[in-house]
Amino acid sequence: MAETSPIRAVSSAPPQHQQQQQQQQQQQQQQQPSTSAAAYARAQADLVAALTGTAPVPPGFDPDRIEIARNALLRKRAGEIARHWPRLRAELGEGFQVEFAEWAAHRPTGGAWRDGWDFARSLRARAVLTGIAAQELVERELLFRYDGTRPPRRRRAPGMARVNGHLLVQIAGHIRLFRL
Repeated sequence: MAETSPIRAVSSAPPQHQQQQQQQQQQQQQQQPSTSAAAYARAQADLVAALTGTAPVPPGFDPDRIEIARNALLRKRAGEIARHWPRLRAELGEGFQVEFAEWAAHRPTGGAWRDGWDFARSLRARAVLTGIAAQELVERELLFRYDGTRPPRRRRAPGMARVNGHLLVQIAGHIRLFRL
């Protein structure tokens, strides 16, 4: 028995080159994701694109269920915009959900505030905004700079604009409304 103990001790410790190979294999596995993980990530991205309406339904998914989920996400997104743009929601009334769903159907979200801003601008371009929503948009544009790509930034300079028979004047972050 005493003779086998040293043999076990020697055989249980792997040689130096085996340890190095094991370390290299572990590093390679950590650096390269497995093909199943990459395929899973790709399938997940395809599903998200289908849910946002920017891509077709991927194979293996029920198109009806994807459409139901997509509509639910659009309603949720419209609700968020209605909270950030209350006068826009009030002016469009019951047509708000329909108008927004048509506009947002193939656009990825940029956040409720920016989506609302882009949506309001598209309605203004089509001459749909005429009342309080037009004033809400002008007020935002007097207070903030927004080019449609970068996040809005607060304006430093004063500004003026006419809307619905009123003159809006922005000075130091405050808006004054004057009737014309």
